[in-house]
Amino acid sequence: MAEGGAVTHVEAGGSAAYWNPGSQILWRYRENAGDRFHIARPVTVVRDDGDLLAVWLAPGTECVKPVLTDGTSVHAEPLESRYTKPRTVQRDRWFGTGVLKLARPGEPWSVWLFWEPGWQFKNWYVNLEEPLARWSGGVDSEDHFLDISVHPDRTWGWRDEDEFAQAQRDGLMDERLAARVGEAGRAAVEVIRHWGPPFSDGWQHWRPDPAWSVPSLPDDWDRTPAHVST
Repeated sequence: MAEGGAVTHVEAGGSAAYWNPGSQILWRYRENAGDRFHIARPVTVVRDDGDLLAVWLAPGTECVKPVLTDGTSVHAEPLESRYTKPRTVQRDRWFGTGVLKLARPGEPWSVWLFWEPGWQFKNWYVNLEEPLARWSGGVDSEDHFLDISVHPDRTWGWRDEDEFAQAQRDGLMDERLAARVGEAGRAAVEVIRHWGPPFSDGWQHWRPDPAWSVPSLPDDWDRTPAHVST
C-alpha cells in the first residue's frame, strides 16, 4: 500500500529498501506457530533509514485483530484457554491517542510510545518480537508475548510474563525460542538501564504532521509478500 513515488529505492525482487516520510505501509504480525497474519495495522512512515524505522499509528485507523470464533475478545478469555480456543480475525479501529513505533534493523524488539490526551507522555513499551521482515508493502513480524514497560522516570517492569509462560505450556514456542526471547529481553533491559536509544532520543516530544491522512486498510491486507528481506 506504499503510495506511488514513496520508495527511495527498491531491492531486487521488489522489497522496499527505504520509504520516504509520509508513505503509508502495513505493520503486520503472523499468528504464533502458524503462517497466517492475524494483526495488520496501516501506519504512516515518520523516518526510515539504515538505523531506524519509525511509524505512526493514527487514532481511528482501521486494523485487523484476532478474536475467538464467537467474537469474544482474546483478552476476555481465561489465560488457561486463551491460546487453545479456535480463533478468527475481525476488522476494528485503533482508538486512543495513537502510537509511535520505533524499530532498529535486525533487533528482536520494537519500542512503542504512548501518550495521554493532550500529548501528555505516558510511557515507552518494549514489544519483544521477531526482527521485522521488510517487503514492498510494509513489515512483518511475530509477537513473542513478553514485554517491558518503561516510565518517564526511567523505571521499568516486565509485562505479560503470565502469557509468555502460558504460550510455552501450549506449545506456541519451544524451549529454544523461549530462551532466545529471554535473552532479547535482558538485552533490552541493558539498553534501558544505560538509557540508550531510542529512549534517549527525545521521541516523546515528536508530533505527527497534521497534513497526514489516516491510512486505509487494504482489502488484501493478508497478502503473501513476493519478496521479503531483513
